[in-house]
Amino acid sequence: MTDTKPPSYKPIRVINCEEILKIIPHRYPFLLVDKVEIVVENKSCVGTKCVTANELYFHGHFPTKPILPGVLILEAMAQTAASMMMSMPETKGHFAYIAGINRAKFRRLVVPGDVLKLFVETIKFKGKIGKLRGLAYVDQELAAEAEFIAAID
Repeated sequence: MTDTKPPSYKPIRVINCEEILKIIPHRYPFLLVDKVEIVVENKSCVGTKCVTANELYFHGHFPTKPILPGVLILEAMAQTAASMMMSMPETKGHFAYIAGINRAKFRRLVVPGDVLKLFVETIKFKGKIGKLRGLAYVDQELAAEAEFIAAID
């Protein structure tokens, strides 16, 4: 899943920002996903993160050239995955955590005004541990990619 163009998709349902706030515990300034579109239930989804100049971390990263930190792109992928996983009735009341990150690569800078599209798919899930893959695009350009391990409490 390292294509240069984002995959095409057709969502079967949308989790809006108000619903995301009911599903995952993150809040400003650490809520990093604005919308999640479910493509295949509990298998694949696409998150949207609108990057604005008003975000707190840009004061220090960097004052004269604001760049979205790569670790926050990974966190946005994880929040996208958590929104999908924790929206299922069987996971209500549980939390999802990042348990590991592998093969993370950052391919372009993400700056205010960009819209990140976060494509996340489940590779496998066994019990409460899962392996997922994420791709982050700005327009048609791959910005970041990673595999990560998620754990549900």
